[in-house]
Amino acid sequence: MKSARLLAASLMLALSVPAWAEPPADIGDSVEALRQKIGAVGVSIAIVEDGRTTLARGWGVRKLGESAPVDAETIFQTGSTGKAMTAAALAVLVDQGKIAWDDPVIKHMPWFRMYDPWVTREISIRDLLVHRSGLGLGQGDLMFVPRTYLTRKQTVERVAFLEPKTSFRSAYAYDNILYAVAGQLIEEVTGQRWEDFIREHVLRAGGMKNATSDSEDRFRIPNRSWPHARLSGALRGLGPQQALDERDELGRNGAPAGGLALSADDMAAWLKIQLAHGALPGGGRLFSEEQAKQMWTPVTPMPITELPESLKLAQPMQQAYALGWQVQDYRGHRIIQHSGGVFGSITRVVMIPDKNVGFAIMMNSEDSGMILGLTYELLDHYLDQPDYGWTTKWQDWFEARLAGGVEFLKQAKASPAKVGPSLKPAGYAGRYRDPWYGDVVIADGAKGLTIDFTSTPRMAGRLKHWQYDSFVTEFDDPAIEPAYVTFALDADGKVTGVTMKPVSMIADFSWDYQDLDLKPVEDKK
Repeated sequence: MKSARLLAASLMLALSVPAWAEPPADIGDSVEALRQKIGAVGVSIAIVEDGRTTLARGWGVRKLGESAPVDAETIFQTGSTGKAMTAAALAVLVDQGKIAWDDPVIKHMPWFRMYDPWVTREISIRDLLVHRSGLGLGQGDLMFVPRTYLTRKQTVERVAFLEPKTSFRSAYAYDNILYAVAGQLIEEVTGQRWEDFIREHVLRAGGMKNATSDSEDRFRIPNRSWPHARLSGALRGLGPQQALDERDELGRNGAPAGGLALSADDMAAWLKIQLAHGALPGGGRLFSEEQAKQMWTPVTPMPITELPESLKLAQPMQQAYALGWQVQDYRGHRIIQHSGGVFGSITRVVMIPDKNVGFAIMMNSEDSGMILGLTYELLDHYLDQPDYGWTTKWQDWFEARLAGGVEFLKQAKASPAKVGPSLKPAGYAGRYRDPWYGDVVIADGAKGLTIDFTSTPRMAGRLKHWQYDSFVTEFDDPAIEPAYVTFALDADGKVTGVTMKPVSMIADFSWDYQDLDLKPVEDKK
């Protein structure tokens, strides 16, 4: 009887343990077929289940026109998914007793300033990470997008000139600039650059052997992917893929917001640590259980974007931002995830904690429909759901979004008033200054008006008249998002200021031209 009861108990226990799901059996063929259909360049996927790597491999090539294949050790630029690693670096310091999440930032950086003195006194380390500071969406990103001459400290000092869009802690608006502040805080506390501290205390300590935290290290690794984008169509996202200049990366000053490069093997190591709440596979901990809880705890409620009927199942009922992670629901399960993108590369990191499963998808092109489709296909696989055709649905959405953008541009180009300009070209020329960005120089030369963003390397080109006293940029670098440039004149016909906005209605929010308030200054030479 006793042995029978033990056998019955053992059977019940076995039945209560979920079966090992394993990756989809046809994932190799299906990813490659999708990659070829869409024209993506390279893809890398890591999957971790119950503390084990069940997939780490690549498809396609590292650079268009070359044969070197993507494999499990190929590093990809992973964009904003690195915010969680900056949060983990801070968690290490919390465990060491050097900081606390709710410490005022000025306790560790007395010189730091926000626009509002009260916010300067109140803003905490936690506030730096959760997008509730009062800054607008992507505000200040032009200080490191697409690249910069500014140091991180110079950038952090200029945060004082970013006028808030809402009151402190009243609303969610995604920003990158305060992660640069978090990176500077790490340096102030430890005496190590963010790049060195995160390499030593997060990447290498966590078993991420290929991962890099600065461009010098990344460029030294032969097995790295190149960024690619479609730039020859009516707007970004249309036309054939083309390799971008590797120098076209976020400025180092913004690296704590998204400057890491990882391989599939590295992502698998990172997912294991996250799913184990900070425990390392070989024993010991990267950070404590308490800090793991803090980093996954929702802080700032996020607005929910309305999706079309075909994608309604992917629309969460609740979502919020935690410390470097987004927390939401899908089919009744809690999902911890974050997306990332730098020009020419996109990434998505996703975990289903109650299934003890996590995966990461990295691409060296900007094919968002493909990465979203694969994300939801994998989610449904691990939640034991039938095929919903996600890859087709997301790709159709992506293409419709591009088509809408093209139609908007057609209408805009067909309707400019044939009026202006009010001044001769020399009347617009001069040096203009924004308190947080710096100087933009407009010159009158043999080729007409030109524009030069002096804080940003290679961000220059011609100005073509649009209508009235508005012009449109024609940058020398086609990867830079075009902008409208509008001059304000006083009653005497003298320029009193310059404002800007992106030409494309679907431009990435980091092209925050609209936040510039340029005023003429005397050009002292």
